[in-house]
Amino acid sequence: MDLSRIRNIAIIAHIDHGKSTLADRLLELTNAVDPRDMRAQYLDSMDLERERGITIKLQSVRLTHGGHTVHLIDTPGHVDFGYEVSRSLAACEGVVLLVDAAQGIQAQTLANCYLALESNLEIVPCLNKIDLPAADPERAAEEIEHVLGLAADTVLRISAKTGEGVKDLLDAVIERVPPPKGDPSAPLQALIFDSHYDQFRGVVSSIRVMNGTLRSGQRIKFMQAGTNQDAAEIGVRLPVPTPAPSLAAGETGYLIANVKDVGQARSGETVTDAVHPALTALQGYREPKPMVYCGLYPIDADDFGRLRESLDRLRLNDASFTFEPETSGALGFGFRCGFLGLLHMEIIRERLEREFSLALIGTAPSVEYEVTMRDGKLVEVDNPSEMPAQAEIEAIAEPYLDVTILSPSDYTGTLMELCQARRGEMRKLEYLSPERIELCYQIPLAEVVVDFYDQLKSRTQGYASLDYEPAAYRRSDLVKVDVLIAGEPVDAFSLITHRDKAADYGRAMADKLKELIPRQQFDIAIQAAIGGKFVARSTVKAYRKDVTAKLYGGDISRKKKVLEKQKEGKKRMKSIGRVEVPQEAFISALRLD
Repeated sequence: MDLSRIRNIAIIAHIDHGKSTLADRLLELTNAVDPRDMRAQYLDSMDLERERGITIKLQSVRLTHGGHTVHLIDTPGHVDFGYEVSRSLAACEGVVLLVDAAQGIQAQTLANCYLALESNLEIVPCLNKIDLPAADPERAAEEIEHVLGLAADTVLRISAKTGEGVKDLLDAVIERVPPPKGDPSAPLQALIFDSHYDQFRGVVSSIRVMNGTLRSGQRIKFMQAGTNQDAAEIGVRLPVPTPAPSLAAGETGYLIANVKDVGQARSGETVTDAVHPALTALQGYREPKPMVYCGLYPIDADDFGRLRESLDRLRLNDASFTFEPETSGALGFGFRCGFLGLLHMEIIRERLEREFSLALIGTAPSVEYEVTMRDGKLVEVDNPSEMPAQAEIEAIAEPYLDVTILSPSDYTGTLMELCQARRGEMRKLEYLSPERIELCYQIPLAEVVVDFYDQLKSRTQGYASLDYEPAAYRRSDLVKVDVLIAGEPVDAFSLITHRDKAADYGRAMADKLKELIPRQQFDIAIQAAIGGKFVARSTVKAYRKDVTAKLYGGDISRKKKVLEKQKEGKKRMKSIGRVEVPQEAFISALRLD
């Protein structure tokens, strides 16, 4: 195929600005999908995506327009899936930057635009939803010029819902985005930018050929894994996977090479010819650093092996989470998993339960702390149960985020109040226009991950948008709160938090567990402690069996004697009795609310 007639683009935007709807109109315009098979959000193939109305996984498709071939990648918009966007951009020469004509520039618009600029990609700015009554294209175009430096007269105006202006956008993409560079006769170099596991065909990889030509049946080598395979099937997504005899430099498609070991074909892997290999591997991707950690345990202990296999296969499809085995005295064998954010954690857990039919318990989310010991040693702790004793600790540092909030200026006061309540420090307050502000804060990650986003949306009636990126570690007055049931610490309920909030957490957990733990024949003390100091207590009162019911009349000493005997029995029972916390109590107590 002639390289000058190929265009590789991705659609990037803030969440809900119409990326998937625009992809639908492009599929219709290029007749890629039969009108009878067309449905809304066609490229969102996962049930979870369709239910939540968000894109979770990048999706690629080949379109044909005016004698040109356009390889299109639809990307997610949520901040937790930013890694998917960065992977997509590595397979492109240009992007369509979509901005809602009513809302204007939002936080993820900025973040994704900067990603594209860092990758030296051609940006085609575009205003969507111009059919809305609240749309103000002139103001939004000026905002794009003022904030992003893209000339207002180059900004296209479309409605992805009605299809207005979509053909002009596709023409502009072909005109403005440069064709890919590459040498079809050079040694093969192809980049895997996404993979998933098919139980019948093994690993199916999405690839972009940078140099050379990949042919069906060719003997290929995975350079990082160091293994050789045969290319059993190569093809393109039209969007239905369609086999093709070859993929040349500049083209995007899929590869099936009978790979059963999921570790061989991870994202960022370079595929080359096994007989005449390339001298160097492609750059690949920077490994993302998890920000939120949580323990995942199977409710049925026999499912531990199946959980390990499921996590392996899911990580092939989503390389941005990590996992390693861990054990808990209360929950048994499980895995400590790292995620990019709370939504990411929710999605992974739900995919495990749906796609692999697992029943799981998740512990409370935590972040990674840097603990400086008295002997000068630095220890990284992402699990409260691994926190060293208070007496051995010199200092604890926690991760901070650089948080950017874009909002109508009416909500400035309530947003500043929210950020300061979360121990935030203001870095910048700038008016992007008389009606819109940009607030920049440094806030501890632990304060952001749980419900900061929900609070932000509710306080601004949904108008504010949020973006964040890791800053640095800073020392804070942090403590570990232990929860003890009948004198025994339960590691699943432990939490590392700021000293000012420790007592509140202890009281809330003690009160919650009091309602969830079934009563016994003796009192059960539920205590929250910081080191050796108790900060909260609740008691599950004992059942009282009426041992005097069968006595009638006679001397009072008869009743006293039986009651004393019962008292001795309860004392002995308490000394040897063990409280079993039911699974339902764990599930309810560890729920994020």
